[in-house]
Amino acid sequence: MRLGIISALASNESLSFNDLKRLLKTTDGNLSVHARKLEEAGYVLCNKGFEGRIPRSDYRLTARGRRALDRYLQQMEELIRRTRED
Repeated sequence: MRLGIISALASNESLSFNDLKRLLKTTDGNLSVHARKLEEAGYVLCNKGFEGRIPRSDYRLTARGRRALDRYLQQMEELIRRTRED
């Protein structure tokens, strides 16, 4: 779920909680728990506000989150390369 959140945000400037929920096909509780962990790690920022009277949470990837995703992708690419060599 966390990789899904990070990946979705890497492809978009920002996404609302509801956009992420629809995109990842998950529940409010599941998304909330994982998004909070990513916030605590400094990988995503959450901007909470209102759209009229309706609460709205928008998420965006931080520079730290982008670096973490890039490192992860490099590790996965190296693992795939090694697997194909064998």
